[in-house]
Amino acid sequence: MVVIHFPDAETERRALGFMAGRFTFKSWATGEMVVPDFALAQLANEGIPFVVEGPATYERIISAVRDRASLTDERSSEQAHPRGRG
Repeated sequence: MVVIHFPDAETERRALGFMAGRFTFKSWATGEMVVPDFALAQLANEGIPFVVEGPATYERIISAVRDRASLTDERSSEQAHPRGRG
């Protein structure tokens, strides 16, 4: 897995549209995206410019999973204990 980013928001949207359903990836609000190595050639073949930041570290990938889990926990807690009631 490799961390990449795109030169602008339009290119990022184009890349997201291309990759959806083809590759497993994770994107962040910062514009960074983790993609499989073999996706780089496909992006290049489609003429989608990107910059490789480097290999995705275990910590970076796991932080995405932890962040998602904490959001799920927060939502579950809010549903179980709605604010303004009680």
